[in-house]
Amino acid sequence: MLSRSDLADVPVSPAEVVRAVEDAYLALAAGESDNPRKLSVANPDGWSVAYAMLGRDGRRRVVAMKTSYKFDPGHDRSTKRYYTTITLYDDTTGAPIAMMDCARVGALRTPAVSALLVRETIRRDAESVLLIGTGTQGRNALPHLLAANPQLRTLMLYGTHPEGIEAVHRQLAAYQPHAVLENVDDPQAAARAADVVLATAGPGTEVALESEDLKPGSVAVLVGYGLAPSTLGDADRVVATSAEQMALTGVDMADEHGVLRGVDAELPQILNRRAVARRSQDERIFVYNSGLVLTDVAVAHALAQRAIAEGRGTEVALWD
Repeated sequence: MLSRSDLADVPVSPAEVVRAVEDAYLALAAGESDNPRKLSVANPDGWSVAYAMLGRDGRRRVVAMKTSYKFDPGHDRSTKRYYTTITLYDDTTGAPIAMMDCARVGALRTPAVSALLVRETIRRDAESVLLIGTGTQGRNALPHLLAANPQLRTLMLYGTHPEGIEAVHRQLAAYQPHAVLENVDDPQAAARAADVVLATAGPGTEVALESEDLKPGSVAVLVGYGLAPSTLGDADRVVATSAEQMALTGVDMADEHGVLRGVDAELPQILNRRAVARRSQDERIFVYNSGLVLTDVAVAHALAQRAIAEGRGTEVALWD
């Protein structure tokens, strides 16, 4: 059993996480792994929602089950409860590897996916990025983004929580000590100058950039909140990690008629060169980052291996 504290400081670099996530996508695109559709159940009054996700990583020979549960009766931070776990099994021996808290896994996996999505969709001369949001995803976004896109040198941040802004700067400095990050007060103006917009804000944000705020040839990546539906509807091209997942979780980006625009290309097929991400340098591309459990498996397996090797966690005789 690996708790949140067991995993909190297990060393792993952004570049390693990006490589692990890319390898998981390539294995899926090659037909070596399986990622079935997630199951969900929600309280009819909207108090809670739970998900279950099963995946088989054919390259690592690992099978895993991830579960998540969010309890949010008051729709504010004081009442919200969120728990996510993943259980790994060795598919060569049949033995369980670990049951572990999945908070850090998600905190690392998601920005690594964004980094790959940006790498595959940005125009050749891209050099600037606007990050919106300073929560968990915002704090981890830039180190992973720069690990895959070192040419991005003009870094801008919009946030409203001083402690979150400070945390984003601190996290970036830990991995990129020479990077310069500018705080901006006007996200619309900053977006008009940015080659990449990375929207990681929480649901309470007042920012909702419209398509007219985006620079020609830019990439807008939706991870959390911060983009209005027009950025999807008016985009020249739409890329997603999974069209199926976007149809399931991206309904808030539907147009005024309730129609959610379709996906032109998915990341696994782009990575193995079976699909094209960008067709011209002038296209504005909307990117939807939704989770595939195989990326959780890859990151969780790497963390579990290191944690167990260091003697962390508690060995339990659960099946004896």
